[in-house]
Amino acid sequence: QVQLVESGGGLVQAGGSLRLSCAASGFTLRNYVMGWFRQAPGKEREFVATINWNGGSTWYADSVKGRFTISRDNALNTVYLQMNSLKPEDTAVYYCNTAIRKGTDWLPQKLDAWGQGTQVTVSS
Repeated sequence: QVQLVESGGGLVQAGGSLRLSCAASGFTLRNYVMGWFRQAPGKEREFVATINWNGGSTWYADSVKGRFTISRDNALNTVYLQMNSLKPEDTAVYYCNTAIRKGTDWLPQKLDAWGQGTQVTVSS
Protein backbone atom coordinates (compact mmCIF):
# COMPACT_ATOMS: atom_id res chain seq x y z
CA GLN A 1 0.00 0.00 0.00
CA VAL A 2 1.42 3.35 -1.06
CA GLN A 3 1.86 5.80 1.79
CA LEU A 4 3.20 9.34 1.76
CA VAL A 5 3.74 11.08 5.10
CA GLU A 6 4.72 14.74 5.11
CA SER A 7 6.19 16.55 8.12
CA GLY A 8 8.20 19.59 9.12
CA GLY A 9 5.69 22.37 8.61
CA GLY A 10 4.97 25.09 11.10
CA LEU A 11 4.55 28.79 11.76
CA VAL A 12 7.45 30.99 10.75
CA GLN A 13 8.03 34.70 10.20
CA ALA A 14 8.66 36.08 6.74
CA GLY A 15 12.29 35.55 5.81
CA GLY A 16 12.55 32.40 7.88
CA SER A 17 13.25 28.82 6.87
CA LEU A 18 11.67 25.39 7.17
CA ARG A 19 12.67 21.92 6.02
CA LEU A 20 9.90 19.58 4.97
CA SER A 21 10.24 15.80 4.80
CA CYS A 22 8.20 13.20 2.93
CA ALA A 23 8.51 9.58 4.01
CA ALA A 24 7.40 7.19 1.28
CA SER A 25 6.52 3.52 1.52
CA GLY A 26 4.77 0.86 -0.51
CA PHE A 27 6.65 1.55 -3.72
CA THR A 28 10.25 1.80 -4.94
CA LEU A 29 11.11 5.48 -4.59
CA ARG A 30 14.07 5.38 -6.95
CA ASN A 31 11.78 4.45 -9.84
CA TYR A 32 9.93 7.77 -9.72
CA VAL A 33 10.30 11.46 -10.22
CA MET A 34 9.14 12.95 -6.93
CA GLY A 35 7.51 16.30 -6.41
CA TRP A 36 6.21 18.75 -3.89
CA PHE A 37 2.86 20.42 -4.43
CA ARG A 38 0.98 22.95 -2.31
CA GLN A 39 -2.55 24.15 -1.84
CA ALA A 40 -3.41 27.52 -0.36
CA PRO A 41 -6.89 28.28 1.02
CA GLY A 42 -9.36 28.85 -1.79
CA LYS A 43 -6.83 27.90 -4.47
CA GLU A 44 -6.10 24.82 -6.53
CA ARG A 45 -3.18 22.57 -5.74
CA GLU A 46 -0.04 23.71 -7.60
CA PHE A 47 3.37 22.39 -8.51
CA VAL A 48 6.28 23.56 -6.35
CA ALA A 49 9.31 21.43 -7.20
CA THR A 50 10.30 18.07 -8.67
CA ILE A 51 13.43 15.93 -8.66
CA ASN A 52 14.48 13.08 -10.91
CA TRP A 53 15.32 9.58 -9.66
CA ASN A 54 18.91 10.26 -8.58
CA GLY A 55 18.69 13.95 -7.76
CA GLY A 56 20.64 14.95 -10.85
CA SER A 57 17.85 17.13 -12.22
CA THR A 58 15.45 19.43 -10.43
CA TRP A 59 12.66 21.74 -11.55
CA TYR A 60 11.00 24.58 -9.69
CA ALA A 61 7.97 26.79 -10.03
CA ASP A 62 9.03 30.35 -10.85
CA SER A 63 7.56 31.55 -7.56
CA VAL A 64 10.02 29.51 -5.47
CA LYS A 65 13.09 29.39 -7.72
CA GLY A 66 16.21 30.47 -5.86
CA ARG A 67 14.53 30.08 -2.44
CA PHE A 68 13.52 26.40 -2.27
CA THR A 69 15.68 23.31 -2.77
CA ILE A 70 14.33 19.80 -3.32
CA SER A 71 16.46 16.76 -2.53
CA ARG A 72 16.01 13.05 -1.95
CA ASP A 73 17.57 10.09 -0.18
CA ASN A 74 16.46 6.89 -1.91
CA ALA A 75 18.08 4.72 0.76
CA LEU A 76 15.83 6.36 3.36
CA ASN A 77 12.81 6.55 1.05
CA THR A 78 12.57 10.24 1.85
CA VAL A 79 12.21 13.45 -0.14
CA TYR A 80 12.99 16.87 1.32
CA LEU A 81 12.11 20.48 0.60
CA GLN A 82 14.36 23.15 2.09
CA MET A 83 12.48 26.44 2.10
CA ASN A 84 14.40 29.66 2.70
CA SER A 85 13.40 33.32 2.55
CA LEU A 86 9.80 32.35 3.12
CA LYS A 87 7.06 34.79 2.15
CA PRO A 88 3.46 35.07 3.33
CA GLU A 89 2.34 33.86 -0.11
CA ASP A 90 4.09 30.54 0.59
CA THR A 91 1.42 29.80 3.20
CA ALA A 92 -0.26 26.54 2.17
CA VAL A 93 -0.56 22.85 2.92
CA TYR A 94 2.40 21.10 1.29
CA TYR A 95 2.13 17.59 -0.16
CA CYS A 96 4.53 15.21 -1.85
CA ASN A 97 3.71 12.74 -4.60
CA THR A 98 5.23 11.05 -7.58
CA ALA A 99 5.17 13.43 -10.53
CA ILE A 100 4.76 13.32 -14.27
CA ARG A 101 5.58 16.02 -16.75
CA LYS A 102 2.87 17.48 -18.93
CA GLY A 103 4.19 20.11 -21.29
CA THR A 104 5.87 22.73 -19.13
CA ASP A 105 3.94 21.71 -16.03
CA TRP A 106 4.28 18.88 -13.53
CA LEU A 107 1.29 16.91 -12.30
CA PRO A 108 0.89 14.55 -9.35
CA GLN A 109 0.77 10.93 -10.44
CA LYS A 110 -0.52 8.80 -7.55
CA LEU A 111 -3.81 10.56 -7.13
CA ASP A 112 -5.17 7.94 -4.74
CA ALA A 113 -2.19 8.16 -2.39
CA TRP A 114 -2.18 11.71 -1.04
CA GLY A 115 -0.84 12.08 2.48
CA GLN A 116 -2.28 14.44 5.06
CA GLY A 117 0.10 17.20 4.04
CA THR A 118 1.98 19.55 6.33
CA GLN A 119 0.81 23.08 7.05
CA VAL A 120 3.22 25.94 6.41
CA THR A 121 2.16 29.35 7.69
CA VAL A 122 4.32 32.41 7.06
CA SER A 123 3.47 35.54 9.01
CA SER A 124 4.32 39.02 7.75
